[in-house]
Amino acid sequence: MPGISGTPAVTRSTLRQQIAEALRDEVLAGRLQPGQEFTVKEIAEQYGVSATPVREALVDLSAQGLLESDQHRGFHVREYSPADFREMIEARSLVTDGMFQAMAAGRAALRDPLDPRTAATLAGVRRRGEEAQRAARAGDLTVLIGYDLRFWRELGLLFGNSHLADFLQRLRVQSWVCAVQHLRRLDDLRGVLWSGHTELVDALAKRDAPAARAILAAYNAHSLALADRMARA
Repeated sequence: MPGISGTPAVTRSTLRQQIAEALRDEVLAGRLQPGQEFTVKEIAEQYGVSATPVREALVDLSAQGLLESDQHRGFHVREYSPADFREMIEARSLVTDGMFQAMAAGRAALRDPLDPRTAATLAGVRRRGEEAQRAARAGDLTVLIGYDLRFWRELGLLFGNSHLADFLQRLRVQSWVCAVQHLRRLDDLRGVLWSGHTELVDALAKRDAPAARAILAAYNAHSLALADRMARA
């Protein structure tokens, strides 16, 4: 992460967050492999920063389930199994389905799509979805992950519950960490990755809860099929 320590205005908390995000991206890109070990000193030297923000960042990533601490040795990238992936999908689907049920019953905080603020937010989410969809169809995993995480994060916030959005974001990051361990071994990802992002946004814009839930069910089924494929591999 060149230049991270060269910005005079960077605070320690920002530095901590930057390091955590950089390491998370390294894991998602497959450059930090499952089980790979490293120390606070090694990461601090790599980024040219002091040990304190690095240690804080590594503790944060451990709390998020991306790393595990080795007592007196350092940290390593957490290894997930296909069974872990399946459980993440099931947890994610239970929460998201409940959110869409609340929308159907009129209890969700998703405002009238004709409201200018809601319309503008939906338009931004749709743009993110278009990029994610394009990357999925092209089999570009790195680009897909970035846009997919932003897409679901912003979509989750539309329901007005930041705690749910934070919980789902954590699950999605973990599920991607788990999935990339398998997906990056495949030569061609075209046709393998889910690409229904814009259809889901369009259903929400129309407040068509049954259609949105059907798209969500298809997404979960696709993810479970991927978990089965990982288990066979």
